[in-house]
Amino acid sequence: MSTNETKKAQRTVKLGSAGPEVFALGLGCMGMSGMYGATDDAESVRTIQEAIDRGVTLLDTGDFYGMGHNELLVGRAIAGRRERVQVSVKFGALRGPDGSWSGVDTRPVAVKNFAAYSLKRLGVDVIDIYRPARLDPSVPIEDTIGAIADLVKAGYVRHIGLSEVGAETIRRAHRVHPIADLQIEYSLASRGPEDGIFPVLAELGISATLYGVLSRGLLTGSKPKGPGDFRAYLPRFTGSNQQKNEDAVSALQRFAHERGMTPGQLAIAWVLARQPAFVPLVGTKTRVQLEDALGALARPLSKEDVAALESLVTISGDRYASEQMKHLDSERR
Repeated sequence: MSTNETKKAQRTVKLGSAGPEVFALGLGCMGMSGMYGATDDAESVRTIQEAIDRGVTLLDTGDFYGMGHNELLVGRAIAGRRERVQVSVKFGALRGPDGSWSGVDTRPVAVKNFAAYSLKRLGVDVIDIYRPARLDPSVPIEDTIGAIADLVKAGYVRHIGLSEVGAETIRRAHRVHPIADLQIEYSLASRGPEDGIFPVLAELGISATLYGVLSRGLLTGSKPKGPGDFRAYLPRFTGSNQQKNEDAVSALQRFAHERGMTPGQLAIAWVLARQPAFVPLVGTKTRVQLEDALGALARPLSKEDVAALESLVTISGDRYASEQMKHLDSERR
């Protein structure tokens, strides 16, 4: 998709009643810090800059991606381009020197500490959207959102977001301060939010940024690339689910080929067709992957295509291992 084609396809989406206007696709930067195998910092920086030059305005990162590496990378990439982007930052996840996960900390004092380090690593004066990465079971959501609201008043944060929380938590948070958007996994393989969460967002005037739209590469046929690739431990890529999903992905690939699309473009176009008021986050690591993702904007799906694809593709397995699923507030019924 050329730059001119991108401009023709360009449209914006407003994140919540009081949130910013952003390009129809956002760039998820997590994969640039080793979560899906080897990366190249120089190519990552060029990919972010190319995305900005092509009209992408929303960059999503987390202070725990690569233990700060991802924020430093984004900071390098946006230097001289700051006024053209909105940076969304997740915080609160705790990690050890060996990369292990140690829980979540969203106490008010921790919120302000995390923000201070993020501002420094990103090289910015204000974070556009700041959000706890997960619900902290030991801290009322009102306390966490109240602390971010203090940062808004002080000028260090512009908007408040949430990530992977359920309907009741969304309501409680929104009563403290307007929420711009909920970040949550959503794809042809992960449609859970449609029933209990998306209706609440519509009721409250909250948008959503949707990650995992390719189901971590599953929908494009990508496979784990060694022990450093955390997908090797996810149910959809292992055990009896693996072969079932490979068969489903083969069907998706044939469907895409018949319509002159790549599987990635088809998966993104499905999300755009299903949730036109929300913003898919595409986790590209290279300029080639970015080019492919942007091509989805020029290839919208018809209602008939959407229905046919949904009847054709069924994905087996949870999106996380059972222990992680227990801690997802968004999965509680």
